Amino acid sequence: MTRFLVPLVAIAVGIGGYYLWSSMGAGPSPQQQAQAEQLLGAANAQTTGEDIDTSSVIEMQLGNPDAPVTVIEYASYTCPHCARFHEGAYKQLKADYIDTDKINFIYREVYFDRFGLWASAIARCAGTPESFFGITNMLYATQAEWSRAGGGDPSAIVEELRKVGRLAGLGNDALEGCLQDGDNLRTLVAWYQQNAETDGISSTPSFVINGTTYNNMAYDEMKRLIDDAAGS
Repeated sequence: MTRFLVPLVAIAVGIGGYYLWSSMGAGPSPQQQAQAEQLLGAANAQTTGEDIDTSSVIEMQLGNPDAPVTVIEYASYTCPHCARFHEGAYKQLKADYIDTDKINFIYREVYFDRFGLWASAIARCAGTPESFFGITNMLYATQAEWSRAGGGDPSAIVEELRKVGRLAGLGNDALEGCLQDGDNLRTLVAWYQQNAETDGISSTPSFVINGTTYNNMAYDEMKRLIDDAAGS
């Protein structure tokens, strides 16, 4: 279980960091990085989640939108516990409840760092829930590889994320457009902050089942909570 507290400005610096690293190949010098972060921090210091209109963000959902039970997962692409959930319990949840239209399942991203935000940009790039969840599965299945690429070097990590996008059928122009859309990235960060505050999210993965928030749990416990909610 991973706990988080990530201010908007810190992630905004990470947004700008993408432009810097993507344009410098081997990476910036410490002086160049410091200058860029200073400028980006100043540019975003007056921006909060409340200042940004997040109505354009698409809710990524599967299952039956009219089901009596809604399950919202809050997860980060860089969270190992989230990867384990998606490699195990999520497959059971999908077979038992999502594919059978017994629940409305919503996935909401949490951003610990710039890498998780870039992964989200790739996952959302195709625009449809079907493509989003397909790329999400790929990101979690390969998390250990892309999130540690180059010993944590941002330019290596973003290149590995591009490879995931290409495997999913995204073209280079589309990928770069999604990664470099700073307005959209800032909107996603604001959206995550608003959601986390509303649902009281303090760790990942977390789950909201018909309005009640729970921390990570075994699948049997989740199943019991869903069945109880369906019967209430």
